Amino acid sequence: MEVLISFVFAVTLLAISPGPDNVFVLMQSVIYGKKYGLATILGLMTGCIIHTIFLALGISSIIKDNNNIFLGIKLFGAVYLLYLAYKVYGSSSVISVSTDKIEKKTPFQLFKIGFIMNVLNPKVTIFFLALFPGFLFTEKLSISLQFLILGALFIVVSFVVFSCIALLGGTISEKIKTSKKIGIWLQWIQILVFIGIAVFILI
Repeated sequence: MEVLISFVFAVTLLAISPGPDNVFVLMQSVIYGKKYGLATILGLMTGCIIHTIFLALGISSIIKDNNNIFLGIKLFGAVYLLYLAYKVYGSSSVISVSTDKIEKKTPFQLFKIGFIMNVLNPKVTIFFLALFPGFLFTEKLSISLQFLILGALFIVVSFVVFSCIALLGGTISEKIKTSKKIGIWLQWIQILVFIGIAVFILI
């Protein structure tokens, strides 16, 4: 249970941190309304389901009976997360909330865009592969089932956080525009979470 709570906490902080997905959701909500942001979120989360199933069925069978491969995957995960922390450190802390050149689409079109953005992004699979093995939480369940549980938690937490972003789009947008420090705070939260998870995986 402690491992699962740590996982939920880490995923919550990462979902709050600005990235292309939640900024895209924010912009659709601010410009066209909450319904459009929620449609985008549903598409993104449906893509996450595909990545979770792929990981559970493909990777779990490989590492199930091979401790060396499992250790290698965990080391890869820690290094990849440290790399992500470095990338965030080197990026700008300014969150762009420009509404220029955003073409209005129907909720179903936004669902499809969210789904395609996610399911065709190999970085999502790599991120799941880096994150999930470090949070396996019991020897009583199969690795594939644990991956599915972690994936479900990831999707639920991300859906809740992204939905809050969509529902509070106007307020969040104004806060970002009026506060120069919020981007810096969110940037360092993301860096510390990546480093923290990497250390957690290693120890």
